[in-house]
Amino acid sequence: MVDGCPMPAVGAEAYDPWPGLVQDIFGGRDMRDGSNVIAIEMPYRAEDAAIVPVTLRTTIAPDDSRRIRSITLVIDQNPAPMAAKFELGPDASVSEISTRVRVNSYTNVHAVAELSDGKLYVTKTFVKASGGCSAPAAKNVEEAKSRLGRMRYRQFAASGQDPSSGRREAQIMIGHPNNSGLQMDQLTQLYIPAFFVNRLQLWQDDSPVLAMEGGISISEDPNVRFTYVTNGAKRFRAEARDTAGHVFQNEWKIDDPGS
Repeated sequence: MVDGCPMPAVGAEAYDPWPGLVQDIFGGRDMRDGSNVIAIEMPYRAEDAAIVPVTLRTTIAPDDSRRIRSITLVIDQNPAPMAAKFELGPDASVSEISTRVRVNSYTNVHAVAELSDGKLYVTKTFVKASGGCSAPAAKNVEEAKSRLGRMRYRQFAASGQDPSSGRREAQIMIGHPNNSGLQMDQLTQLYIPAFFVNRLQLWQDDSPVLAMEGGISISEDPNVRFTYVTNGAKRFRAEARDTAGHVFQNEWKIDDPGS
């Protein structure tokens, strides 16, 4: 109260978990502005909080001698905020990664790129969505079991690119319920235990292209689409592991990269 007049009520500032996440996930390392290194694209308002599309795109200048070693995707307000960490193959020149994630509440989403100079660069966006981590699975238990570990691979010519440039787009799809541990069985009213793909590795022949360390925020039936540069390989290989210890492997022949 000032001079007999009541002071206006001041609302508590909304809690920002990001400083704590920098400490927990990155050991408190210094974060630099990543606007010229990495871009993140997500819808401002998600149509379905259980399958929110996200695209990570490198924006580092072509004449920059550094390369991006890894990209960590953090959904700040999710129960397990580190959604995925992508490790980029040293010779694959991966420039774009797209996947689908669960978003549990209105939140900032950060993308943190670690460059070959050992420094971290961050950018962020904001998404309005809620309930994605507890949303019921889209497929029933029997259908999910029949699809477990089934992999599909698609290869594309990168849009707007001359095939002779060597730049390609590919997509890996894995049949898996990716249960978050927060979903409830509608019959038993018990929570379904967490069960998800926690590691995915991709190679062209024996050269690493991309690896993903995943968590409960990756949507059911994990789907990763990415752009890379071919080394002339004749086969593409994938290996996925889940939290129950299953190992899923497959490989596919690649058409002549110059065709």
